[in-house]
Amino acid sequence: MTQTSLSYRDAGVDIDAGDQLVENIKPFAKRTMRPEVLGDLGGFGALVEISKKYQNPVLVSGTDGVGTKLKLAFEWDQHDTVGIDLVAMSVNDILVQGAEPLFFLDYFACGKLDVARATDVIKGIAAGCEQSGCALIGGETAEMPGMYPEGEYDLAGFAVGVVEKERVINGRSIAAGDIVLGLASNGAHSNGYSLIRKIIERDRPDLDAPFDGDTTLRQAVIAPTRLYVKPVLALLEQLPVKGMAHITGGGITENVPRVLPENCVAQIDAQAWQLPKLFQWLQQAGNVAADEMYRTFNCGIGMVLIVSSENAERAEQLLREQGETVYRIGAIRTRQGDEHQTQVA
Repeated sequence: MTQTSLSYRDAGVDIDAGDQLVENIKPFAKRTMRPEVLGDLGGFGALVEISKKYQNPVLVSGTDGVGTKLKLAFEWDQHDTVGIDLVAMSVNDILVQGAEPLFFLDYFACGKLDVARATDVIKGIAAGCEQSGCALIGGETAEMPGMYPEGEYDLAGFAVGVVEKERVINGRSIAAGDIVLGLASNGAHSNGYSLIRKIIERDRPDLDAPFDGDTTLRQAVIAPTRLYVKPVLALLEQLPVKGMAHITGGGITENVPRVLPENCVAQIDAQAWQLPKLFQWLQQAGNVAADEMYRTFNCGIGMVLIVSSENAERAEQLLREQGETVYRIGAIRTRQGDEHQTQVA
């Protein structure tokens, strides 16, 4: 008996669709290019040289995903901003050590490739790279039949940045009396979405009703992570920053200690900024305790910077000139015993 000839497409993998996706994203990736990048998108590996402006360059790398925020993107068929989330989660992480993001790679995996949907996602990745001055130099699109439910995909991102060795920010000089500044977030960014989804499922709100000015609850929940790269790098050109923390999973109380010396506590004044409406709603609808809010969500503060008291006022001014909303949210004090290193009261 003669068997029917099988192709890769019969097995569920469409090579032509993958080729079309690469062609679709080339113009968006091209806009992100930096002079250090050698060659074009599509090679087996991407070549990047270190700029001659660095005397003792140190590479700083980071990787992350978008988490269960993707489940809302699937349910709401909204794919144009999760790529920005993906970039922000990695480049904001390496920024806290003073690194200028140099290049970014993405990993997009799905069961069956939907070219239009994947193009939307990667356009968002390119937009995030463009906003942070980071080159999108390549990535991987993996079509794996049977691995993912229909209509779903997964994302991961990888960022590499560079910083002068003597300008690496490590928090070691932080001392009692230093000032803690907070930069406003865009919303929940990419953390706490398992709880957010649980609250939405239980509360069943009208997601498309007016929620905060011209914004609906749906728009507030899906808003992409804010990119802090360009404003903070501009600040670092003018003033020393002793430590920074990207407020991601673990919220304010679990991320700030990562940059503090063991003898220090960040005393955060919860009255220093108003809890944004999204977080007010989450706390009320989910009956979430205050401590749980601060260790799950960013609660309106997406990036924390620690500076000396004499530089605090100038740092606030420079950041505002760069378009950031800045709050003086606390100060560093001496730690008492083994108390938790971030106290919010």
